[in-house]
Amino acid sequence: MKVVVDMNKCQDHGQCVFAAPDVFSLDDDGHLLYVADPDDTLREEVEEAADVCPLQAIRIEG
Repeated sequence: MKVVVDMNKCQDHGQCVFAAPDVFSLDDDGHLLYVADPDDTLREEVEEAADVCPLQAIRIEG
């Protein structure tokens, strides 16, 4: 599984951080950080994060 975030769309709302904290986080300045190739056991969390993103900036490949 590969996680792709369109950083041009992302406005750092952080909803993905609540849905999948093992994959998404915010840095000290409030900007999104994420693991591009998380373990497949986290797929359900990542799918939830993609669903709750207000700007639909997250997509899952593979």
